[in-house]
Amino acid sequence: MSERTGYAKSGGAHLAWAVDGSGPIDVLYGGSYTVSCESAEEEPHVAHLLRRLAAFARLIRYDVRGVGASDPTDPAVPRTPDSGASDMHAVLDAVGSATVAILAEGGFGVSAISFAAAYPKRVRALVLVNASARFVADDDYPIGFLPNVVARFVDDLTDPDVERTQDAADDVALMLPTLSGDARFREWWVRASRRGASPATARAILRADVIADVRGLLPRITAPTLVVHSAMNGFIPLDMGRYLAEHIPGATLAVVDTLDNSMWGLDSDLYVDAIEDFLTGKRTSGAERVLTTVVFTDIVDSTSQASALGDRSWRALLDTHDAIVRAELARYGGREVNTTGDGFVGAFDSPTQAVRAAQAIVTRVPEAVGLQVRAGLHTGECERRGDDLAGLAVHIAARVAASAEPGEVLVSRTVRDLVAGSELKLADRGEHELKGVAEAWQLYALKP
Repeated sequence: MSERTGYAKSGGAHLAWAVDGSGPIDVLYGGSYTVSCESAEEEPHVAHLLRRLAAFARLIRYDVRGVGASDPTDPAVPRTPDSGASDMHAVLDAVGSATVAILAEGGFGVSAISFAAAYPKRVRALVLVNASARFVADDDYPIGFLPNVVARFVDDLTDPDVERTQDAADDVALMLPTLSGDARFREWWVRASRRGASPATARAILRADVIADVRGLLPRITAPTLVVHSAMNGFIPLDMGRYLAEHIPGATLAVVDTLDNSMWGLDSDLYVDAIEDFLTGKRTSGAERVLTTVVFTDIVDSTSQASALGDRSWRALLDTHDAIVRAELARYGGREVNTTGDGFVGAFDSPTQAVRAAQAIVTRVPEAVGLQVRAGLHTGECERRGDDLAGLAVHIAARVAASAEPGEVLVSRTVRDLVAGSELKLADRGEHELKGVAEAWQLYALKP
């Protein structure tokens, strides 16, 4: 939880704020999501981002009107970039921040631009992440989206009934491709968004952001400005970031090598590295490295089996499969890192226990549901990002699993060496070329 919380008063409305970290600079961070400050702290990937920012700054966040613990929106007072700037001013006064670096994601960028133009003496720096001065196309702004496309997207995204017809865009896949396969993140995303704002409020906030046009304010910005944009952004095109950098005096454009539109994904450290370097002149690695045994499991030939069984029967088998895998991971002291649709990623401190868990999984699942499972293991240093793991060791474990036969537990030589002296018996399976991994790898299969 945040170190300090409180309320600011702006135009008669109370705005909930939260502060973490101690400086040496103040950073006001805001996004265009209807997720409250409190809910954001519950999700491991988002919490990792917040920890990294608070490590070099006094991090200030707040719930915009209508979201979380802040007062509801007033239907008679439409949301505008100017009103957003006034709310930011009130929050900064409440937390005692004289000058601040503003870090704005997505639609929050229009309020940040308005604030930087209106209160130049209070802005020491401006960072715009995957933001835009205008989202809708115009005669002199061909990079924008067509008005009917924007209107349809806003309506679909904020209509809870659209999900039932399966006629809406996948917002997680659009904004966070690196987490699109993470079932736990998706569950949190839906829960936090619903808890943060009602459909009508979410629609009003999103509409206000996408119809805003602050292009005329860009030449008035005097603060040092960094425009950060993802290179392969499928949601807010890179051209919109280039436009900002070209029209804000002295602005710098940093292109981040990721698909993610939001900083909340697996590549959050790439974003924070660029931001920290701009604001402090240095970069500190935010990724904690841990020695871990990684286990990948997957169902053999799952696509054809799902097609043959039909959705309902396949879902029932998957539910039983998932329950067995989770039980065995817990039984042998491991933890679930992620799911891959038809498989799991697990992490263990003990390589011996990891092999035993994999053996139990490939044995129990066929007995219970008749599905063949294979598993692959590797031990190495991983980067821990919240509850997730990244790095070469994870990729190697995945490639080892892909090389396993149905019902087989296959391990790298590293694992073989670490379990020496245990009762586990391993047979040499020779050298294998692992896709995307340099050199050949000696692999070993667990004997029944």
